[in-house]
Amino acid sequence: MRSALVIGTGLIGTSAAQALARRGVTVHLADHDPEQARTAAALGAGTSEPPAGPVDLCVVAVPPAHVAATLAEEMRRGSARGYLDVASVKGGPRRELESLGLDLAPYIGTHPMSGRERSGPLAASADLFEGRPWVLTPTRDTDTEVLNLALELVALCRAVPVVMDADAHDRAVALVSHMPHLVASMVAARLENAEEAAVRLCGQGIRDVTRIAASDPRMWIDILSANPGPVADLLAELATDLDEAVTALRGLQSADESKRQGGVTGVEGVLRRGNAGQARVPGKHGSAPAVYEIVAVLIDDQPGQLARIFADAERAGVNVEDVRIEHATGQQAGLVQLMVEPQAAPGLAAGLRERGWSLRQ
Repeated sequence: MRSALVIGTGLIGTSAAQALARRGVTVHLADHDPEQARTAAALGAGTSEPPAGPVDLCVVAVPPAHVAATLAEEMRRGSARGYLDVASVKGGPRRELESLGLDLAPYIGTHPMSGRERSGPLAASADLFEGRPWVLTPTRDTDTEVLNLALELVALCRAVPVVMDADAHDRAVALVSHMPHLVASMVAARLENAEEAAVRLCGQGIRDVTRIAASDPRMWIDILSANPGPVADLLAELATDLDEAVTALRGLQSADESKRQGGVTGVEGVLRRGNAGQARVPGKHGSAPAVYEIVAVLIDDQPGQLARIFADAERAGVNVEDVRIEHATGQQAGLVQLMVEPQAAPGLAAGLRERGWSLRQ
């Protein structure tokens, strides 16, 4: 791949363009807002000047509702040897293109499973896709050359290719992305009118659950409008679970011993099913989930503290597998939770204490 045209310079389009440009591909940028394309160009994503002729690959990174129309326009224009989109739904755009009577041999649907709470070119990063799954949904009509161009794009972005059927992809992202986003928003909405005293008690748990609720609602309306059926089905199943949980909790309130015991059984069932589902979430590098020991260290909110603690962990000969930071309420301090292999935890704790760190249980 020597040249590419990226249409849509939001988070995903600009990030992909930056990754391609960094690795020597000549990237041309286009957007319905020319100023946004110029911003992406200034960030090293390519040039906002149109290409002189057909490019190797046209990457359409526009909202799902506009994917088919944009692809159809570029394919009729002959803008590239191959065409792909990066929308978060795949079945709808493909069916729209089929209804337009287009030859789909030069097209492949794709979806990089990566993103951020912020959108737009200023949130972009050439490393956004590194190590992340990038779904490809070829059909029997997809030209081999186009599939190879898509695989090259994934490789240049340092992502991991995953081949799926388009409709199976849409059901999967409804489960692991679209439905969780709505649930996170519903939980976060409980905080909108909550008493300030309650909100001040927010800890890492509520932050983890509501983090993705900070995303742009307009972008998510586009996404959910393109995949409403599978998401609605999942929410209906969740609503049944919620009704059962409410009944179980009411049972715990009851003076009737049998109802209380039924409540205990019902709540325990929910929690155990949650344990089983969470255990299926892939771990580091996509491997089976691992159980880590947490070494919690109290740090001041000052420059260089994290660098020091990682350097001291290295001196102790311990690889930190994961890390979380929980900030203290009303204090310039916090807890850094270093997650390590269980057998490494005692040595890390001893090494950090020797270097003056204060550990917490």
